[in-house]
Amino acid sequence: MTSALIIGGGVIGLSVAWRAAQRGITVTLADPAPRHGASYAAAGMLTPAAEAAYAEKDLFTLGLESLQRYPDFVAELTGRTGLPTGFRQSGTLQVGYDADDLAVLREAQALQESLGVATERLTSRECRAAEPMLDPSVRGGLLTRSDGSVDPRLLTQALLAAATQSGVTMIPQPAAGIMVSSSGRVHGAVLADGSTVSADHVVLAAGWRSGQIGGLPPGALPPIRPVKGQILRLRASRGAALPGRCVRGIVRGCPVYLLPRESGELVVGATQEELGADTRVTAGGIWELLRDARTLVPGITELEFTEAVAGLRPGTPDNAPVLGPAGLPGLVLATGHFRGGVLLAPVTAEVVAEYLATERFAALAAAFTMARFAAGDAASDGGCQPGREGRQP
Repeated sequence: MTSALIIGGGVIGLSVAWRAAQRGITVTLADPAPRHGASYAAAGMLTPAAEAAYAEKDLFTLGLESLQRYPDFVAELTGRTGLPTGFRQSGTLQVGYDADDLAVLREAQALQESLGVATERLTSRECRAAEPMLDPSVRGGLLTRSDGSVDPRLLTQALLAAATQSGVTMIPQPAAGIMVSSSGRVHGAVLADGSTVSADHVVLAAGWRSGQIGGLPPGALPPIRPVKGQILRLRASRGAALPGRCVRGIVRGCPVYLLPRESGELVVGATQEELGADTRVTAGGIWELLRDARTLVPGITELEFTEAVAGLRPGTPDNAPVLGPAGLPGLVLATGHFRGGVLLAPVTAEVVAEYLATERFAALAAAFTMARFAAGDAASDGGCQPGREGRQP
């Protein structure tokens, strides 16, 4: 029977572990605190169209495929565990605050239409009709009805339960290094306490730490860097109104999003900061998010402030994940998902589990292997960029 060791227990590692165990693979997962890290801080937007970029068409296609799999993915998960995931498919309203912001949205619509995405251009009045809490100064927007969202904290709780029920062995330790035989094959990992776990395959799904794990020869590590994101959580009192769907806005050139949950929570995010492994919550980050969110939806000032957290997204030089077999036999990658880990969890789990079971790698993920970095310098320097601060929707 084939065995696999998953290093990392975020949304990607847990999804891969669950799907691999369903295929009859003996799975062990090593993580000192499953469900935490970037997955714990994430908002959970499922918006491939709203985040599409001209240079990322393959990533958009992968994200759209994963979104289409989400309803069945969460239905099966809840059916097996009885646990909710917070999945909603209520669409996304993108809005522009001033004329320049609206021009940016028009460019976004042109890109989305070129990708075959059905979007509706709305006037200022139509935006207010769709979301009455919006400020009257909003100039217009785009409505994408197919977008959705999920609560990552609920989702990972259900994934952990499903993986455990499927026979996955959980080891509450980090992996200190990957074991490579004299013939060059990966065959397990050394844990933090010095013990070892052997497996036919090792799946590296450790988020931003994937680029730092020991034991691998130069060039075998994926070029991953940490990208800081600060995010806020607010809560409505009983009977208080929230937006009915995700609102993604551009306010004087600064993007911000407001994501409501049926529980009465409103998630506001998110900064994007190239500051290395820095998880401090800063006054400036909180102020910017509240400033721009209030500009779009003035009523948020009446909500209770409940939490501010900072997470570290695993970024790659081209903002796309690194999937599938690596340069060493036995090593499989499922990392580098940057802002799209929650969105890409269903498709990543299927692609990686299929490879573990059959050693066939799905064509839809062919653009995301380590091979794309071979011709450049990114793999040698980890793809790190100078420190800078900005905001990404």
